[in-house]
Amino acid sequence: MSTLTCHLVTRDPAAAASWYGSVLGAVEISRITLPGGQTLSVELRFGDSTLSIADEFPDMGIVSPLTLGGTYGALHLAVEDADAVWKRALGAGATVFEPLHEGSAPDDGFLERYGNAFARLERLEPDALALFDQLTQEAPDDPCVALHVERLRRGDLGTTVVMTEK
Repeated sequence: MSTLTCHLVTRDPAAAASWYGSVLGAVEISRITLPGGQTLSVELRFGDSTLSIADEFPDMGIVSPLTLGGTYGALHLAVEDADAVWKRALGAGATVFEPLHEGSAPDDGFLERYGNAFARLERLEPDALALFDQLTQEAPDDPCVALHVERLRRGDLGTTVVMTEK
């Protein structure tokens, strides 16, 4: 049993489970389908991690990001060949919100500072641009930082990014 299991709500958990399996290599561990046909849970294994996905249950307030009009969430999956997984994901209909890029952030608190800047951006706080400018000094080649700095300088606020220029 995992210490922490993430649960995602989707409008079509069977299709999501199939996609996660074929594209990301997830292995289905269990599935609970209710008598009316709704999926209560599909448990998937990604290496040593577990993800549970379920149908919407709107009468109980359990709805997917599609129903909400979007919500921020991210799952980071370690893989052996990111390029191959990226190509499979695109081939299977994935939407690009952030381009694939080389390298990783230095392990000196950069991710925490990025998370803080992003949280301020989510809350539309005025110091978000200054925080992203500081991150540019630390990681001048980071495409995510550059993207947010460019957007903020154009006056685009919030965290919804539409990749129409890529």
